[in-house]
Amino acid sequence: MAVLTRTTAWKNFLLSGFFAGALVLSSPADASVFSPTIYDLANGVRLIVVENPLSDAVGHMVWYRTGAADEPDGKTGLAHYLEHMMFKGTAKHPAGSFDAIIARLGGDQNAYTSYDTTAYYEIVPAKNLALVMSLEADRMRGLLIEENEAQSEKNVVLSEREERTGNSSVGAFREELRRVLFPLHPYGRPIIGLRKDVERLTPDDLRAFYRKAYAPQNAVVVVSGNVKHDQVAALAAATYGRLGGGLRPKQPPKISQISHPLKPLFIKEDARVKQPFVTRQYVVSSALKNRQDSLALDVLSEVLTGGEVGILYRHFVIKTRTASGTSAGYNGTTRGPSVFSITASPTPGQTVEHLNQDIAAYLQYLAHKGLKARDVEEAKQRLLDSAVFARDKLLAPAQILGEAEAVGLGAEMVEKWPDNIRRVSTAQVNAALQRLVSNKNMVAGILKPPAMEEKK
Repeated sequence: MAVLTRTTAWKNFLLSGFFAGALVLSSPADASVFSPTIYDLANGVRLIVVENPLSDAVGHMVWYRTGAADEPDGKTGLAHYLEHMMFKGTAKHPAGSFDAIIARLGGDQNAYTSYDTTAYYEIVPAKNLALVMSLEADRMRGLLIEENEAQSEKNVVLSEREERTGNSSVGAFREELRRVLFPLHPYGRPIIGLRKDVERLTPDDLRAFYRKAYAPQNAVVVVSGNVKHDQVAALAAATYGRLGGGLRPKQPPKISQISHPLKPLFIKEDARVKQPFVTRQYVVSSALKNRQDSLALDVLSEVLTGGEVGILYRHFVIKTRTASGTSAGYNGTTRGPSVFSITASPTPGQTVEHLNQDIAAYLQYLAHKGLKARDVEEAKQRLLDSAVFARDKLLAPAQILGEAEAVGLGAEMVEKWPDNIRRVSTAQVNAALQRLVSNKNMVAGILKPPAMEEKK
């Protein structure tokens, strides 16, 4: 998570008569990152405002606490399909209007779907924020899902799926590996959906999912840029605040954990593969389930493969020269279990199977020997250093704060992240590594060309 290290007191003020009964200001204590001002609108919309006068632009995001993991069985791809349909118009703004208006403003906009959330963003001149908020509020409850538009966009989704998986050896491999890693679990389904499921989805399916998921009490709105929080609050009250909804923010549904051992090895051969690789995927705790373990995993990831100074890079790329590259990744911002991954590609003359075994053995060695305090402290400092400029990136506060709120972690987790990272000890990181190497919920996925081609 990229955040800015900065300590600033929260702003306090009394709500004016205009806001009375419509907005409630809530502020986590001891803010130290983005210093957001947080409001809960009477209908359940959570509004987060981050003031940044360094640009004349503003980033605006709407997060819904719903993603692919919330789809009914047999209807995979529904959340992503609906994301596409959100650009197809309302009674006030027919299909094509949304894109045309943002383009006319010289702005940028897009959307994306994850397992846990669906998010929409716009970057426009700050003076146009009111227009953007009115557009998003309009389609939050006023989306029209017409038969012809739905069929046309279904074809677009199917083409996108073909491009990502049918025409991509890596895409197809990662989709299959995900099913192996999360069997009989919502996280094992492809976000874009199975082709057979998408083909069967109907406009009524879209409408039912939209009515359930796209409601004020299920939304988080984040505004970051050259704005004043009280002015943004007034705009929110005049747009989102007029929508019917619940009385308080809806808590995102929890996703079940996984606790049974997995098949430890998954190998896929594909003639299109030019560069084989192995990715070791471990099912681990999310920040929502175990905040302290998640922080230790953040640091461990950086220790292992922090650029060209990580332990795995130094060992496999520089010392033994058995890998051409290594990486590690962990994102604990999930409603259900998270994944810690280690990925590497072998150098010419090395087999990917041997590289996988060498990585496993080296991790065991590190867990037994223990990581050095110097490596851990340097990794923590790199994390903090890389976070310094996050506030200056226009959309970063909206992305980081919005996702944290949408999955149920809250802005306070983001605000305290730098201080909490500083407190992570070498012993905690070593304990996280020991848990990782003994974790039975792990799959090593190998993608390589067929054996005959490998011998050429």
